[in-house]
Amino acid sequence: MLNQDLRQGGTLVSVVVLNHNGLHYLEDCLASLDAQTYQPLEIILVDNGSTDGSVDLVKGCYRGVRLLCLKENVGFAAGNNYGFRVARGNYVALLNNDAIAAPDWVEKLVQAGERYPEYAMFGSKILRHEAPERLDKVGHLMYWDGQNKGRGSGELDGHPFDQATEIFFPDGCAALYRRSLLEDVGGFDEKFFAYGDDADLGIRARLRGWKAYYVPVARVWHRRSGTAGLYSPQKIFWIERNRFWLAVKNFPLALLIASPIFTAYRFFWNFWYGLWRKGAAGNFVKEHSLFLLGRTVFSAYLDGLRRVAPVWRDRKEIRRTRRLSDREFFSLMKRFGISARDLAARE
Repeated sequence: MLNQDLRQGGTLVSVVVLNHNGLHYLEDCLASLDAQTYQPLEIILVDNGSTDGSVDLVKGCYRGVRLLCLKENVGFAAGNNYGFRVARGNYVALLNNDAIAAPDWVEKLVQAGERYPEYAMFGSKILRHEAPERLDKVGHLMYWDGQNKGRGSGELDGHPFDQATEIFFPDGCAALYRRSLLEDVGGFDEKFFAYGDDADLGIRARLRGWKAYYVPVARVWHRRSGTAGLYSPQKIFWIERNRFWLAVKNFPLALLIASPIFTAYRFFWNFWYGLWRKGAAGNFVKEHSLFLLGRTVFSAYLDGLRRVAPVWRDRKEIRRTRRLSDREFFSLMKRFGISARDLAARE
């Protein structure tokens, strides 16, 4: 059972775990939170309409967990927002249900938060569960059309990934946010449903003047895409549609106008690596087909355009309330950028 004794004197941290039919992962995830060295700690599990016995496991074995049961799968964005709304901590952490945290994960993140008050988002060193010597991601890099990729994804752990540094934004798999940031920015955009929502939150926070920091000693081991599958058509659909919405919402007008050119160049490299069965596109083609990849991407943009009106309204509000100038935003994109070829070549 998770420790229910919230000792006095520390800063309460809330950890939100979102679950959808993750019974085969959930016990390892919750056991790692049970072993955390940091207290006081509040664990909130938001269940997205699971039918696999996940809820019964939590009720029977983890009574110290605050359990919030939703009737249906409302997605990553909306599900985590439910957790944000009930969280009591001054810090709010996210941990995927298919991830396992080191015992001092929360402690190291909070230490960084207390040491660096000028930062409000804190990223973890996320390692691959199946190959722990390799990185899943340590923060994110972004291409000029809004598509992002995990920094260090697939690379061997070690220098320079042992160096604490500023990052563009953390990955939602394992991150810590100040409550004040979430109250200011407003949590995830629920229109996204899943994928790209953490990037959108990070960009909106950046535009409001908040900064992000990478904490390499805060370690997590992640079973990648344990819920959606690594190369599922649905995942590709969400990634491409939400990339388009992220750019429409957040990018300066000049960059938004140029975005189709950057996207066409990115598609060229994806097509090239798809033909040679390399990179993410190549791995998708191995499991499915190049035709299905094209059809999925076309459907994503069709849906994105069809429902772009509320996204454009969001853009107007974001532009009105931003604190970062376009020049400063371009500087961030250049500093934390990735090329189209590198984006396509990486797994």
